[in-house]
Amino acid sequence: MHNDPEKKRKRSTIIGTTNTPKQQTISELFSTNQQKVPQVTKPIDSTDGKTASPKHKRQKLGSIASSPPRRETLPAKSMYEFPSRNRATSNSNVVDLTESPTGTPSSRRAPKPFSQTNYNPRLGAKKLVVKNLRTIPRADPNQYLNQTWEKLSKALDAIFRDQKIPYSLEELYRGVENVCRQGHAAELCGRLEKLAKTYAEDLVKSGQFGDDLQGNTLVLGAVVTAWAVWNKQMDTIRGIFFYMDRAYLLQTKRPSIQEMGVALFRSIIFEDKKLQHKILEGICEIVTADRSGTGTDIPLCKEAIAMFHDLTVYANVVEPRLLHMSQTFVKGWADHAVNNMGLAEYVNASVELMDTEFKRCEVVGLDLSTRRALLTLLEHQLIQRQQDTLLNPDGLHDLLDENAVQDLERLYSLLARRDLHEKLRKAFETWIELTGTAIIFDEKEQDSMVVKLLTLKRQLDNIWRVSFHRNVELGHGLRGSFDIFINKTKKNSATWGTDNSKPGEMIAKYVDMLLRGGSKAIRAALTKSTTKAPDAMQEDEDNEVTDEDEEVNEQLDQVLDLFRFVHGKAVFEAFYKKDLARRLLMGRSASADAERSMLSRLKTECGANFTQNLEQMFKDVELGREEMNSYKSHMTEQERTPIVDLSVNILSASAWPTYPDIPVNIPVEVKKEIERFENHYQMKHSGRKLDWKHALAHCQLKANFPKGKKEVVVSSFQAIVLLLFNRVKEDEKVLYDTLKAETGLPEAELNRTLQSLACAKLRPLRKIPPSRDISPTDVFTLNPSFTHSKYRIKINQVQLKETAAENKETHERVQADRNFETQAAIVRIMKGKGRIGHQLLVAEVIEATRKRGVLSVPDIKRNIDRLIEKEYMEREEGNMYAYVA
Repeated sequence: MHNDPEKKRKRSTIIGTTNTPKQQTISELFSTNQQKVPQVTKPIDSTDGKTASPKHKRQKLGSIASSPPRRETLPAKSMYEFPSRNRATSNSNVVDLTESPTGTPSSRRAPKPFSQTNYNPRLGAKKLVVKNLRTIPRADPNQYLNQTWEKLSKALDAIFRDQKIPYSLEELYRGVENVCRQGHAAELCGRLEKLAKTYAEDLVKSGQFGDDLQGNTLVLGAVVTAWAVWNKQMDTIRGIFFYMDRAYLLQTKRPSIQEMGVALFRSIIFEDKKLQHKILEGICEIVTADRSGTGTDIPLCKEAIAMFHDLTVYANVVEPRLLHMSQTFVKGWADHAVNNMGLAEYVNASVELMDTEFKRCEVVGLDLSTRRALLTLLEHQLIQRQQDTLLNPDGLHDLLDENAVQDLERLYSLLARRDLHEKLRKAFETWIELTGTAIIFDEKEQDSMVVKLLTLKRQLDNIWRVSFHRNVELGHGLRGSFDIFINKTKKNSATWGTDNSKPGEMIAKYVDMLLRGGSKAIRAALTKSTTKAPDAMQEDEDNEVTDEDEEVNEQLDQVLDLFRFVHGKAVFEAFYKKDLARRLLMGRSASADAERSMLSRLKTECGANFTQNLEQMFKDVELGREEMNSYKSHMTEQERTPIVDLSVNILSASAWPTYPDIPVNIPVEVKKEIERFENHYQMKHSGRKLDWKHALAHCQLKANFPKGKKEVVVSSFQAIVLLLFNRVKEDEKVLYDTLKAETGLPEAELNRTLQSLACAKLRPLRKIPPSRDISPTDVFTLNPSFTHSKYRIKINQVQLKETAAENKETHERVQADRNFETQAAIVRIMKGKGRIGHQLLVAEVIEATRKRGVLSVPDIKRNIDRLIEKEYMEREEGNMYAYVA
C-alpha cells in the first residue's frame, strides 16, 4: 500500500441515518455521467490487479467536447479497484468509499431519466458523518500553557527591562491565542498581573524615585518619567495579549490590561505614603514657584497633571490639595495688598492675578472643575472679602477725580463678578453732588460755570458708557444726582439774595455767547476753562469739526441736555429773552439758522407757551423790515432824499423785555427823520403809540480824521457825543459839564460813553488828564493821532454789557413773577376746594407749579400769609384754610 499523507487525509467514512434521502454511490454517479457523455475507450492492461494509466486525461464531467478524444475501454470492475480495498473494518456501518457497490457496472443498463433509488419514505433520510481514518494524538494543555508562559515571561522580562524581545511578537500573540482557546485565559491573566505587580514593586524598592533627602520636584519628575515608560511597556504588552484582552477580559468583569496597568501603578507607586506626599508637594512647589516668578518647571507640571488624570486620582487627591494651597496663597496676597495698595493699584493687581491664574490653568491643562473652583475662590478672596475696600467712597472719589476710565472699568467688572457693581451707586451719586455743588456755588468762577458743567457731564457720560457698561441703575443715579445739585439754591450775592437758580441764568448767557460768536466762542470758552496739557489741546484742534454750523448745533444739544435738569426755567427764560433782544436789535447773531434751531429746541422741550414771546420777537423783527421797506418806498415816491438813513425796529411791548427810558438830546437831523417816520406809521396804524428806546440804537458815522477817513460803528449815545465835536475846532477843548448839558445824558451813562471813547483801546477822543476813570473835571478833545489799519472801525459799546444793576433787576423781577405765579396757584386751589388743610395745600401747590420749578415750603408759606393779608383766604382752627369769596 502507498503511504501518501495526502491520500490519508482524503479517506473518510460515511455513516448513514434515516433522516435524509438515499444518495447515489460514486459508481452510480460515474455511470450516469458516462451515459451522458459518450466516450470511445481503448482496452487497458489489468495484469497483477493494477490498472494501467490512461494515455489521455479524462474529460471533465458534464462537458461536451467538439471532437472527444478516443479512450480505451476499461472494465468497471478493474476501474474501482484500489490498494486500500481489502482493508478490514471493524464497524459494519462504515462504508469504504473505494469499494464498489454490489452490482457490477457491466450489468447496468443506461440510466433512465429518473433512476430508481433506495430511499425509503418510512425510514427517512440517512445522515452521513465523515471521520478521519487516523486519529491525531492531542498535546497536553497544561504542558502547552507552561511552555507558552515560559516564552511569555522571558518576553515580559525583556519588555520591563527595556531589552530586545527574544521572540517574534506574532509567535507570542499566537501562543496567547492558543492558550486562551484551550480555556486557560484566567490563569494566564493572573500570571501576567502577578508579574507586572512584582516589577512595579521592584521599581519602588530599587530606589529609582530617590531617597528621603531628595527634593519633591525631582521625585515628581522621576515618577512622571516612570509613568511614561510604564505606559509604553503596557502598550507593548497589550499588543501581545490583545486576543486575551478582547476575547476574555472584555467579556468578564475583570479589568482590561490597560486598566490593570493603571491600577498597579496607582496602588503601588502613587499611593505609596512617602511617594504620594512628595508627589503632591512637588506639584504644589512648581505652582508656588511660578506664582513668585521663579518657576521653570511648567512643562513638568503639565505632564504631571496629565498623569494624574490617567491615574484617575486628580479629582479626589490632587485637585483638593491644589485648591487648598491656592486659597492660602490668595488669602494672604489679598490681605497684604489691601493694606499696602491704593484702590486703583489693588484693582489692577487683582485683575492681573486672576488672568495669570487662568493662563496657568490653560497651560498645564487643569480640569474645568478646578478652573471653576479656582474662579470661585479668587472671587471670594479678592472681591467678596475685600468689598469694603472696593466700595470705599474715598477710593472711588479719587478715581473719579482723576477721570481714570480704565481703572473704573476694571473696578466695575471686578465687582460685577459677585453682583456688587450696583453698590457703587451711592458713592457715585455722592461724588457727583459734591462736585456739581462746588461748581455752581463758586462765585469766583461764575462765568465758566456752564463750561465746567458741560465738561463734568461729558466726563460722567463717558464713564457711564465705557467704565460702567451702560448700567441702568448707575445711569439713573447719574441723572438723579445731576438733577439734585443743579437745582440747589442759596441766597448769596450771586443771586442778589433770592432763591433763583444761578445755573439757569448762566446757561442762558452761555447760549447767548454761542449764538453771538459761533464756533469761535466755543473754542475760546473751552480754552479759557480747560486744564489740558498743550499736547492734548493741539490734538483736539487737529480733530476740530470743519463745519461751524454742525459744531454749534452739537454744542447747543449739550447745553439743552444740561437745561433739562433745571427746574427754575423762569430764570433762564428771563435772561434768554433779554439776550435775544440784544442780538436781534443790534444784529449780533452769528447765524439766523442757529437762532431758529435753538428756538425750535426750546419749543420741543418746554412747549409752545414757553416760546410764545420769543417767537413774537422774531415776528416783530420781520414786520419791522416790512415797515421800513414801505417807508422807503413812500420816500422814493415823494422824491425825498433823507440826510439820515433811518432804520426802525417796531417791537411789541408785551413780548419784549422792559427797557428803562434814558433821557437824551437827539441831533436835529435825526429827530426830523424820526418824526417823519412816525407820521407815516400813524397814518397806516391809527391808534398805535410808538415809544422810542434810544439807548438800544446804534449807528454808523463817516468821520474825517486828520490821518484819514474812517467809518465808525458806534452806539447812539457814542454818536451823539462825537457829533458834538463837529461844532468845535480841531484843537478846542470841551469840558465835561458842557458835554453833559449838550447831550442831556445822566451822569452814569455819560461816564460809560466817554470811557468807551477816550479810555478804551480805540480812542477817537483824548481825555485830559489821562486816566481810566471819568471825573467831572476832565477835559476832552479830538485825538489828532487816531488811526487804524481798517476803514471800518467798531468801537466797543459799553452799554451792551450787562451791569450789576440790570442783573439784580432781572433776578428781582423773576422772583416777583414767581411769587405771583405761586399766589395764583394757591387761589385756584382754594377756589376749587373751599376748605383744605395746610399739608395738602402745600403738596398741591408744589405739584401745580412743578413745570416752572420746585418751590420751597417756606416760600409757599410766605405767599399764603400774603393772600391772608389781602383777604383772599383765612386761617381756621385745626391748621385749616378757607377760601373767601
